[in-house]
Amino acid sequence: MKLFIRDHLLMIVLSLVQLIIVLLVNWLDGSRNLPTVLYSVFLGVLLLTTFLIYRFCLLRDFYRRLTKPLASLDDSLGKVGDAPLAAALEQLLLAQYRHYQQQLKTYERKRNDHLAFINQWVHQMKTPVSVIELIVQEEDDSRFAMIREESDRISAGLELILHAARLESFEQDFAVEAVKLRTVVDKVIHENKRLFINNHVYPEVLVDPEVIVRSDAKWLAFVLNQLVTNAVKYSAGSNQYVTVLSEPRGREMVLEIRDKGIGIPKSDLKRVFRPFFTGENGRIHRESTGIGLYLVQEVCKRLGHSIELESETGVGTTVRLIF
Repeated sequence: MKLFIRDHLLMIVLSLVQLIIVLLVNWLDGSRNLPTVLYSVFLGVLLLTTFLIYRFCLLRDFYRRLTKPLASLDDSLGKVGDAPLAAALEQLLLAQYRHYQQQLKTYERKRNDHLAFINQWVHQMKTPVSVIELIVQEEDDSRFAMIREESDRISAGLELILHAARLESFEQDFAVEAVKLRTVVDKVIHENKRLFINNHVYPEVLVDPEVIVRSDAKWLAFVLNQLVTNAVKYSAGSNQYVTVLSEPRGREMVLEIRDKGIGIPKSDLKRVFRPFFTGENGRIHRESTGIGLYLVQEVCKRLGHSIELESETGVGTTVRLIF
């Protein structure tokens, strides 16, 4: 109703001004018959009111649609009235909706093709990496040790790409179940044993074997792998421990990954979860992609877990997963 009045306010004012001018002309012309003047005013107001009521009834659905928020995109396709303006708007919205749907389907097709290509490429790259690992695993030469280390980096990078691609279809690729936290932690530590050895860092696991959380074991392992890898990478050469421990916090269970590495500058702390943000440490360690912690946060959101990060330069970093 308010929108209707605002839309017709100028017409109402002009009609009233026109009525006053006509009466004024008659008055100046010598007409002094008050009943005739009042009757003329009554007829003018009656015609204006009748027109506005008719107009409001005709465009009621149209104005209601303009003032009512849409619950979904499909709601914009409803009938908005029989008036020519309403019908024209309805056709415009329908055409716009069709263009949008066409563009959306084109985008989805391109995205699916891209994800399929990424998945296929990653799986193809895993084969030569596996062959390289088989060739060099029994050799003691320092050169082969360097090849093993680079092969591990390639494998980690491929896994990161694969999980980043799968994140697009996360809802189709996860299953919440009862997960033994110690089992997942031990698996991640074992998979990164060469990383610990090569960087002269030692794992310390203080997770209660009886602790069970509700999560997806595969995605949780990915999250822990990223956190443990970061902890080792930024503690390289320190001969310190990377500690993984669990502790209850009220109705929550907290898993803590604590290192005594170089730490994160205070100016970077608020941005470490942004995609492709590498920060000061990333510029020093050229291997940083700036995507690991972003994926960790996104996975935690989808699994319903919280994540906290504390760090101090030269002291170390502590990351907490809260179940």
